[in-house]
Amino acid sequence: MRNNSFYFVLLLCFNILCSQTKMVDKTVEIERIVNRIQLPVIPEYKISVTQFGAKGDSVTNCKQAFDKAMKACDKRKGGTIVVPKGVYTVNGPIHFVSNVNLHLEAGAKIRFGSNPDDYPLVLTSWEGTMLYNYSPLIYANNVENVAITGTGTIDGEAKNTWIKWKPLEEKDKLLSREMNHNNVAVKDRVFGKGHYLRPQMIQFLNSKNILIEDITIEDSPFWCVHLLKSKSITLRRLKYDAHNNNNDGIDPEYSSDILIENIQFNNGDDNVAIKAGRDDEGRANSNNPSENIVIRNCEFKGLHAVVIGSEMSAGVRNVFVDNCKASGYLKRGIYIKTNSDRGGYVKDLYFSNIAFGQVEDCIYMTANYHGEGGGLYPSKISDVSISNISCESASNAAIVIEGFPEKKVENIILDNITVKSAKNGMTLTNTQNISVNEIIIGDKIGVPSSVK
Repeated sequence: MRNNSFYFVLLLCFNILCSQTKMVDKTVEIERIVNRIQLPVIPEYKISVTQFGAKGDSVTNCKQAFDKAMKACDKRKGGTIVVPKGVYTVNGPIHFVSNVNLHLEAGAKIRFGSNPDDYPLVLTSWEGTMLYNYSPLIYANNVENVAITGTGTIDGEAKNTWIKWKPLEEKDKLLSREMNHNNVAVKDRVFGKGHYLRPQMIQFLNSKNILIEDITIEDSPFWCVHLLKSKSITLRRLKYDAHNNNNDGIDPEYSSDILIENIQFNNGDDNVAIKAGRDDEGRANSNNPSENIVIRNCEFKGLHAVVIGSEMSAGVRNVFVDNCKASGYLKRGIYIKTNSDRGGYVKDLYFSNIAFGQVEDCIYMTANYHGEGGGLYPSKISDVSISNISCESASNAAIVIEGFPEKKVENIILDNITVKSAKNGMTLTNTQNISVNEIIIGDKIGVPSSVK
């Protein structure tokens, strides 16, 4: 008995030590990621768009003025373009060069025109497939040290034209996926005129050392901020008022070393949606996962708070979400979704200290998203820690974890989770090694009722 007791105490101490070590490692890893991210270095040269003929009268087309300001900065190897107070109509995209800060002063608004003919075709991505499509409203390819700052507003004016394309996009969406599955060369995936794939509002492609801070984002045609094949990115203190279809707040895709903090989301779709390519093309880029992403001190409001997938075929790992809260009604709080066509993996995720209000589902992980997929490439979901989560009510389920028969969801820690009311409690299917501790769904029950 003495030996058994000794070994039991030794094992208990070992488990406690391992648990504490894991928490320390999590904190250290967050600091490593944040310290590795480089803020852009911008030369001192500064100009105003008004020097090139821009007028903040909401009528004058200021496209040429912004283009000339960008070229002037390029000649000086960079600088800051100041947008003073006023409403600046820009009929066409703003294309960044390296070492430039686009700074919107208080009361400044850039309002983009919505005539598709004003937007040339560029290399981009649409729901996980690389192709050529209308340029995002603000776009950069292969730049470094770039920023969008200031307390002004960027308005996509999407309600006039772009949003009307939503009912027309299905044929082109399916065509893009067909090209993906058939490995059609990217140069031959040409959309644009005669097609109906809406452009993103802000997209950085193949770029690094990016800062977006303090601005307000409104009325995007599609995703609001798309970080594509980019790294070393800081997004902070943004405000959203974007309620069109597919108005995701921030979509990192094939991107790494990202800090998202102190954001006030108010979106018509996902607040943060982490992606990594779709199906065949995504699996072929497995050396470029989305990874090392820190989301902290944010206020969620929209369709879903934090989503991973469903396009995640190159893999998603090392994601840390901490100290956030939600307001209003969310369909889902934490949502991990994939299917058996994606392949890839989702692993090493940490969600902690998050307060949700009313939701349909508080926590939902599924490897069988919408029952889609042929079963040939099931994804692996594993190594997820969810702790210190509160939720006022779930109209459907508090917790759902659904694996795939051939690839079960495994190594999940659920610790200190409270959902005050829920239609359904917890459903676990095709899972293994699920650790559950301090879970309260509904009223907390501690003392059994007496027999009368």
